[in-house]
Amino acid sequence: MKIGEVARECGVSVDTIRHYEAKGVIGAAPRDGSGYRHYADDVIERVRLVRRALKLGFTLDELCRIFRRRAEGKPPCREVRALAGRKLHDVDARIAELIALRDSLASTIETWDQRLSVTAEDEAAHLLEDLR
Repeated sequence: MKIGEVARECGVSVDTIRHYEAKGVIGAAPRDGSGYRHYADDVIERVRLVRRALKLGFTLDELCRIFRRRAEGKPPCREVRALAGRKLHDVDARIAELIALRDSLASTIETWDQRLSVTAEDEAAHLLEDLR
């Protein structure tokens, strides 16, 4: 299967497939006499797996390391679990930061609404100066 077919089947660009190959998350494809890459059918499932892992926050470097360990016959399951646990912790921290930001923004808007309610339409309320 040529690179364009793999890319189309996986819903990614040809450049993405080349990048994955360069990073080592998919194996190097043998080339024919004209220099065209020819991929085995199983590369499609690997690319799809990579895409799902990226959506969960794994990096290409992490996936490369995991796949390398797997290829060496060393099960990376505990490393995968530990990485996922850290990613969950990071997501929880970001959610907490977003909630704090939301609360701060809501409070600011409430203050601004009160100020605007006593400010004439053609008069400046200096809302942004409140952010100091």
